Amino acid sequence: MKPEEKGLRPEKVAEAAELDERVSGALYMILADYNGMDMPMTTELKDSLRKNGASYNVVKNRMLNRALPSDVSELLKGQTAMIYGEGDVVEVAKVIKKFTASNKKPLVKGGFVEGKAVTAEDVVELAKLPSKDVLRAMLLGTLQAPCSQLVGVLDQKVASLVYVLSAVKDKKEQEA
Repeated sequence: MKPEEKGLRPEKVAEAAELDERVSGALYMILADYNGMDMPMTTELKDSLRKNGASYNVVKNRMLNRALPSDVSELLKGQTAMIYGEGDVVEVAKVIKKFTASNKKPLVKGGFVEGKAVTAEDVVELAKLPSKDVLRAMLLGTLQAPCSQLVGVLDQKVASLVYVLSAVKDKKEQEA
């Protein structure tokens, strides 16, 4: 049911619209349980996420359930924070994994990447991937390998021709 249909206060309607905008504009969204995190810890996490183009917001489960397209009620239990953005989800997953390893919080519940649901284990697997720049470099190297091998083969053929001509020249000079 839409917030307008229930006769909610205007500030709740505005809050729902803002949350809808955040959800629809995000390339990824990771949901985490922030229970037990104090303010300095939360600020540290927010700062490290912000450096990688991600945002961190605490949201009400009820509001988030309305904003998300599919049924995610199993993820919306307890206290929920959403980590979202448009940048490299792998880098954000690495930040979360590193922060969780040192602080034991927040606990990742799951989320969405490019509209597809992911589990907490999938987020950990994302953290193991190389960054986009490294993947691009690997792809470029793979694409360039056949060309550079072809150049090497052609260079060897030219070099062998030069060696043969040089040997013929030396032989003719010795005969003369």
